[in-house]
Amino acid sequence: MTVLMISSTEDPASINIKNSLLEQTAWEEHGTFYNTPVFRHTTMKNLVIVTVPDKKIRHENIDNEVKEQLHLNPRIAIFLSRHRSKMEQPTLTVHPIGNYGDAEFGGQPKTLVPAAPRMMTHLLRLIKKNLQPTDLKYQVCYEVTHHGPFLKIPTLFVEVGSTEVQWQQKEPASIIATSLLELLTTYNYEEEFPKDIPVILGIGGGHYAPRFTDVAFQKKVAFGHMIPSYHIDSGAIDWGMIEQTMQATPNVSGVYLHKKALKKSQVTQYKNWFEEKGIPIISSTELQAL
Repeated sequence: MTVLMISSTEDPASINIKNSLLEQTAWEEHGTFYNTPVFRHTTMKNLVIVTVPDKKIRHENIDNEVKEQLHLNPRIAIFLSRHRSKMEQPTLTVHPIGNYGDAEFGGQPKTLVPAAPRMMTHLLRLIKKNLQPTDLKYQVCYEVTHHGPFLKIPTLFVEVGSTEVQWQQKEPASIIATSLLELLTTYNYEEEFPKDIPVILGIGGGHYAPRFTDVAFQKKVAFGHMIPSYHIDSGAIDWGMIEQTMQATPNVSGVYLHKKALKKSQVTQYKNWFEEKGIPIISSTELQAL
């Protein structure tokens, strides 16, 4: 089983993260992919880095492609990426992928990719920890579920943002690489985490999921897929999408509603939906402190 990390030559932040991974520990070449070397960790041989020449968010089914061409069996995919924002806030982010609406930025319409909640949340905390000793002023946060590509295996994006200035800098990329190696030295897959870490969905709030991020930094919990208010307000979220969100979040045990970011009618609707299905709505006061 392989932990597949994906970089792209058209993304400077992605290349910087990859290069930092290669510099920080020992790798060996293991064939080529799109005429670019594939790197395999010399001791943790299930860790593999591949590089694509195109936009990652539109490179569909790379898990199948790697399986067929490299004869590897990816079990989780981690995309090394830039983050772009009009706000231009220096940001280090992690997020699950998929589309609650149209597939404007890769993937498939109204289709989610399996999340990796415990891997993603632990990585978020490690990034914050490794950023703190530096002089860099970066926001560290989740983003809600968005964009492609489509895969069938648990997937997360880890990103440096939000402008060309940050993409070209080596230090934020190094922090992400250090955090990834720290994560992967201890855990490779969701199943390896302690079972007492509850996995929950997040519903409500903005794109950068400030409430879910705060809860993750304070409480023993892991967020999977996160649905922002803008998709709820657009009418994109029906019970079918909620069910898909739960199915695409491994080991989900409940739901967190960001009530202050939702209309009263929306809170009532979600409470009724989840109560009818016997799915717990979890508040932060019920969660154990870190």
